[in-house]
Amino acid sequence: MSIRDERKQQSRQALLDAVLSLSSSGMSFSSMSLREITRLVGLVPTAFYRHFLDKNQLGLELIDQIALQHKRVLHELKLASLLQQPRNIEPRLDQFFTAVQQHPEWWIFISAERWGGNALLRYAIAREIEYLIEDLTDELSEVEPTYALNDLQVLSNLLINSSFNWAMSWINFMVATDNLQQLQQRQHFKAQTIEQIELLFRGIIHKK
Repeated sequence: MSIRDERKQQSRQALLDAVLSLSSSGMSFSSMSLREITRLVGLVPTAFYRHFLDKNQLGLELIDQIALQHKRVLHELKLASLLQQPRNIEPRLDQFFTAVQQHPEWWIFISAERWGGNALLRYAIAREIEYLIEDLTDELSEVEPTYALNDLQVLSNLLINSSFNWAMSWINFMVATDNLQQLQQRQHFKAQTIEQIELLFRGIIHKK
């Protein structure tokens, strides 16, 4: 890659990161202007079109990037193995929350735009979530092929959709004042989440 191509790629990524930054500040994708996005990376608005056809293309590429990261995080948790070790939840949850803390902007953007005003992004996010559910269903089926496929799909759906709620709750704890009360609230939330996951796995195990 030439120096020119490398700089162009850096500017392209900077525009994607700028959207995440604006999203994390509370701004919806629909309300972001090209001027606001390009200002964050030191470009004039017309320079935007050297990298993307329009704002929607930028949004869709950002969703693709984030979806790959979500898939990696969830795959590394090895949730499917909990069918065989249903009480080995806490270290997986700690790993998940650590991943959320490292890049909260990913979870904020998807959670906000999943129900946001841009229909194209809503559709793309729904599609990516369906892919995550399908992947987890396949992993669960490989671990325990004797389970009914429909039951595994339901379990996957609950786990994947719940993971976004867990992530956003944890992010809210992160920005709160770090005192003893907040620490106790985090521990309480974590205990509740573990219990939820235990109930989900216990339910499918007992149904079998």
